[in-house]
Amino acid sequence: MIPPVAPRELLIATIARLLDGVRHVAVGASSPIPAAGAMLLRAMKEMAGAEPVRISILGSVKHNFFTNGAAELFDCAGQGRIDAFFLGGGQIDGHGNINLVGAGPYPQSQVRWPGSFGSAYLYYVVPRVILFREEHTRRVFVDRVDFVSAPGVSDAGVYRTGGPYALLTGRALFSFDKARRGFRLESVHPGHSLPEILEETGFGFEHEAHPGSTALPSAAILDVLRGRVLDELHETYPEFAKQLRDEIAAAV
Repeated sequence: MIPPVAPRELLIATIARLLDGVRHVAVGASSPIPAAGAMLLRAMKEMAGAEPVRISILGSVKHNFFTNGAAELFDCAGQGRIDAFFLGGGQIDGHGNINLVGAGPYPQSQVRWPGSFGSAYLYYVVPRVILFREEHTRRVFVDRVDFVSAPGVSDAGVYRTGGPYALLTGRALFSFDKARRGFRLESVHPGHSLPEILEETGFGFEHEAHPGSTALPSAAILDVLRGRVLDELHETYPEFAKQLRDEIAAAV
């Protein structure tokens, strides 16, 4: 029997599944849930005696092998030595475009966000980019972003090894079809429904009439997540680790 699962535990376990098969995953600063998913995959691979997974978490002392910040991250990505990365955005549209600059017509944006940084470059060169945004509302998932910080697709003839692989939200999991240039709903998280997803998503997407439910993590995976992974998270994200422990306690 699978014990009760906290919503963020479901997200972490889903990220670990999406990362399966990678050799090196990089995680940007302030990304505790993606980092936890990468740590969970690494722990499970080690326990299975499989090929090890390397994790580089910007801002971490223990889980960051770079000595020159993001410059080395970009070099590794350009050399094809990073297999997966995570991107989010204040806005994400149905073509996988992300907006990290601000809401409203640029440059008179009414709301400003931190900025694009290296998102466009990494989106082009990292093969498995997972878009992650816990909030799932029409405020985030829009028909067309107000500013393209990083394009999800490129014109024919543009050399591009990277791009969107999946979109994970607090309500559902989508895959990205590069040929069709759009998302497909793969599963709905427990407690949510297709009508709810349709109502809260500002762009169109493919879906089954009755999409499946996102798979819950097994008891064995939860044991690793609630033990080793939470301990590792505490080094880089102590406040988040405490919050997650509280959420797990409330769920069980």
